[in-house]
Amino acid sequence: MTRAETQGTPIVALTDAEKHFGAVRALDGVSLSIEPGECIGLVGHNGAGKSTLVNLVNGGLAPSGGAVAFPASGAAKALEAGVRSVFQELSLCPNLTVAENLRISHSALKGIGWRRTARAEIAQSLDTVFPGHGIDANAEVDTLSIAERQMVEIAIGFAPRGSKARLVILDEPTSSLDAGIAQQLLSHIKDFCTAGGAVIFISHMMGEIFQVASRIVVMKDGKVVAEGATEVFDRASLVDAMGHVAAEKPEGAAPRASELGPEILRTQDGLCARKGEVIGLAGLAGHGQAEALARLYFDNTSSWRRGRASEMVFVAGDRGRDGILPLWSILRNVSISILPQKANRGLVDHEDEIRVAAEWKKRIGIRTDDMLNPILSLSGGNQQKVLFARALASSAPVVVMDDPMRGVDVGTKQDVYDMIRTEAAGGRTFLWYSTETEEICQCDRVFVFRNGQISAELTGADITEERILEASFEMQESAA
Repeated sequence: MTRAETQGTPIVALTDAEKHFGAVRALDGVSLSIEPGECIGLVGHNGAGKSTLVNLVNGGLAPSGGAVAFPASGAAKALEAGVRSVFQELSLCPNLTVAENLRISHSALKGIGWRRTARAEIAQSLDTVFPGHGIDANAEVDTLSIAERQMVEIAIGFAPRGSKARLVILDEPTSSLDAGIAQQLLSHIKDFCTAGGAVIFISHMMGEIFQVASRIVVMKDGKVVAEGATEVFDRASLVDAMGHVAAEKPEGAAPRASELGPEILRTQDGLCARKGEVIGLAGLAGHGQAEALARLYFDNTSSWRRGRASEMVFVAGDRGRDGILPLWSILRNVSISILPQKANRGLVDHEDEIRVAAEWKKRIGIRTDDMLNPILSLSGGNQQKVLFARALASSAPVVVMDDPMRGVDVGTKQDVYDMIRTEAAGGRTFLWYSTETEEICQCDRVFVFRNGQISAELTGADITEERILEASFEMQESAA
């Protein structure tokens, strides 16, 4: 720790920072400084400017106006100042091992035996952040679950890499982690800041913000609209400061139907659902929930002879791998699920396609001026909204959702919950895997998985965090 750092000189200081993309002001005159020992909770709806701000801090973007400086180190560049970033969109190379991925950002690893050094360094970082992780440094990344990949990316962010990390930017770092692993990360963040490091923590999970942040910064439309010590905020005041971006839900929204329809599916695993039912898949991450949904979906959709309308539609959590079509427009990413129903003798009705996409843009609050813009022009959370719009715009009676709320802001989450309930009341069935207990508690029935098997089936008042955790560990205890 340098003398400047111990005296509270900011690690990074932004002064009237601006970033323009053509006529769009993604960042509009932001001033912010971050000192050693601080954990900044950066919050705001999707498209508020959070990603643009951190890309100025980490050097990924140059400001269009204002200044970004690193007073504590006197460095000219973010990397030299000890700034590290862990992005919401995972950036690991899937064909390389865990240790080889560390080498990409660690130029000092070279010469004979560098892999041995890399294995030791990433193993030490994983052990420090996620005790008992069970990840092999020799494993190729494409063999890891999305939770394990996120753990590796976080461990690389905190690893020494030839110089000390002073400021680590974590963008939705727990979005694929179960509650236990997320708590390990939050504990490490506290320890890191206590030792003099600093963290920018971006999350739509407010409980985590209040747990680790020493200061909260709220962004909206490219500006800082509220800032203060964590204790001056509560959940209600934070939501008010963020504002609301999706359309108001109509009065008299459809209530939950008291009677469910007949059973419409049952798998060999014991997973079953009735018409109009919202089924939750819970348990510790990596215990077979995603695989069960994948088997169900492919068994019901992988037919060359299926008709114009699909029986199931899928909402991916890992949108980069399983969701978005990156070379297509926002419009086409939304409308692909409805093209068979909107075609006349093989020709697409473009006017109807545009109408449906515009309707869902308004309903779910996709932040764009033009639906013909590339899908990659959207923030991660808005890309996820597009995947929801694609699924709900279709006529498929069953919607399969694999941890679909990754990176979605709190306001949009509530809107999606309401949409799911409205659709379920109309007879649509949902199968929903989530690592968030709050989401699982929205379900009518929950199947808890442990070691690839269903360990419990919960309904009604039994759907609680305590019962889910109990079932998550039950089989392990009985085998001991």
